[in-house]
Amino acid sequence: MFLAIAVACAVVVAVYFKFFQTQVRWAFLEPADWGHTLLVPFISGYFVWLRREELLAQPFRANWLGFPVILVGIAAYIASAFGPSWFVVHHNAQGFALGITLFGMILQVCGWRATKILLFPLAYFVVFGQSISDRLLQLVTERMQDWSAVGAYAMLAVCGVDVDRSGNVISVYVDGTPRQLNVAEACSGMRMLVAFLALGVAIAYTGLPRNWQRVLLVAAGFPVALGVNVLRVFTLGILSLYDADFAAGDFHSFVGLVWLVPALVLYLGIMWFLSNLFVEEKKPKAPAAPAAASSGKGANDAG
Repeated sequence: MFLAIAVACAVVVAVYFKFFQTQVRWAFLEPADWGHTLLVPFISGYFVWLRREELLAQPFRANWLGFPVILVGIAAYIASAFGPSWFVVHHNAQGFALGITLFGMILQVCGWRATKILLFPLAYFVVFGQSISDRLLQLVTERMQDWSAVGAYAMLAVCGVDVDRSGNVISVYVDGTPRQLNVAEACSGMRMLVAFLALGVAIAYTGLPRNWQRVLLVAAGFPVALGVNVLRVFTLGILSLYDADFAAGDFHSFVGLVWLVPALVLYLGIMWFLSNLFVEEKKPKAPAAPAAASSGKGANDAG
């Protein structure tokens, strides 16, 4: 069984090598935005480890319905990687094709029972283990970028900085000379929203017992990511007062990585608050029944 799993993993890596290569390259080129994708496979593996006893409680039973699913996944990947032109030739389409193939392989090797157990780790890997294109991400984060620009502008103004805002462009004036920060383009850190959602789902799955707590923690990823990006732009605005080069280049990624640390602490604090919001009281134990009178004592009383 383990040999079959090892061979299946080798085949997946060989067939989807182009996808993995592109994903790793983006993770290293933009670590503040997509570096977390390198950790997602290990997190998914940890989810599997948590349910190992349930997974191994019964022997695996191969299901041949997985074989046609594998073929569909490979065909979708080839089409999304090399064409035809009418198909969606896109990195994310390749990632979801990989998910279809992995689903079919798990079903083929392990059967339905194990597939149901592994469905959440697989979905987590497919959703959060790949870079999301700007076109798709802008559907969610475009308005949040506007809020980031407004928030950073307000903080700079409160701090007494000579600042102006036009849309998503913040201009910091130094001796009458404007130094611009383009929140929509240069400050692409709103993509860290995906990292916070990935973190929130992982923490909620492993650290919170109730579904409503999990939903609230995942939803908290939106305001936390927004707040981090506001602080990121604000920090760049302050630093640009001393050197205009701080507002451009790779320094954006560095500032984003720095602010991820307090953001993580804040997120863990939210989890602690949710987990301690309601504490179940332990039911008091029933008092022990009085000991029955000894037979000797009963006999003396009767006499």
